[in-house]
Amino acid sequence: MDVTKFAGGAAYVGGRFVPIAEACIPVTDWGLIRSDAVYDVVHVYQNAFFRLADHLDRFAASMTARRLKPAEGRTEIEAILHRCVALAGLADAFVAMVALRGRPRIAGSRRPEDCVNHFVGYAIPWIDVVPKPVQERGVRLWIASTLRVADAAVDPTVKNYQWNDLTSGVFEANDHGYDTTVLCDADGFVTEGPGFNVFVVSGGKIVTPDRGCLHGITRQSVLELCAAKGIDAKVGPVPRAALEAADEVLITSTAGGVIPITRVGGAILGNDRPGPLSTVLVDAYWKMHAEPRHRTPVRPLEPLEQRYAMTKGNNR
Repeated sequence: MDVTKFAGGAAYVGGRFVPIAEACIPVTDWGLIRSDAVYDVVHVYQNAFFRLADHLDRFAASMTARRLKPAEGRTEIEAILHRCVALAGLADAFVAMVALRGRPRIAGSRRPEDCVNHFVGYAIPWIDVVPKPVQERGVRLWIASTLRVADAAVDPTVKNYQWNDLTSGVFEANDHGYDTTVLCDADGFVTEGPGFNVFVVSGGKIVTPDRGCLHGITRQSVLELCAAKGIDAKVGPVPRAALEAADEVLITSTAGGVIPITRVGGAILGNDRPGPLSTVLVDAYWKMHAEPRHRTPVRPLEPLEQRYAMTKGNNR
């Protein structure tokens, strides 16, 4: 097998492993035309998945919430993710699992239950939600005028591709010369940004929003780290004014970890540098990756798998 084909990443689509550039779905898939899909993303750091079981748990809960049931079960999904990383030969990777509604078995049907659900997995080189050079310079956060879609309309705890509100916020941020954005809800409370949770530090206490946001795995890691270090941290309401007046602000994401914010709107935080609590949490988060309970080493390809990885029928 020519492993160089997988240099840009590897995907599992339609029951086959293919180079990421060849991964595709039909244009009539409801996952595309209706955004009728759920997904999750786990990262690989130094040849091991971080908190893989937690991501698989959340993915399973999302599929249940949206009544999606692809043919592949949890054990097989986990094996597929391992194989995608191994095929791509990545020590550090961004790894996605996606369940899509698919297409109706009956032509013209408008019933979701008539569709054949399917699973897609892929591994590509590491992605940061905010590019490394921007993190080094200091991340500038824009508070969007666009409102977050209400929780009652789209459940944010079910990881989904409904990003229209978040994308509008990114347009605003970029138009004003900022790096990324955070959205508030109709009541003026902070929710989340495109692909990340938010933490606000004030008077040595930390709060992360209790609404309009995904229950992030990195968010949970930070809450656990705070508890272990005796830092007062909680999930609760965060008014916009609290964000604007914060001593420190940080964002968290599987794609990048714990990232300090140095500017919020017109406010400059900590002399345009990461604050002390943010610095402590960044360091502690990466040390957490060495804990055996959170590490799942990537399984190497066996000789026969290496030989037949591109052949349909040898991917189970």
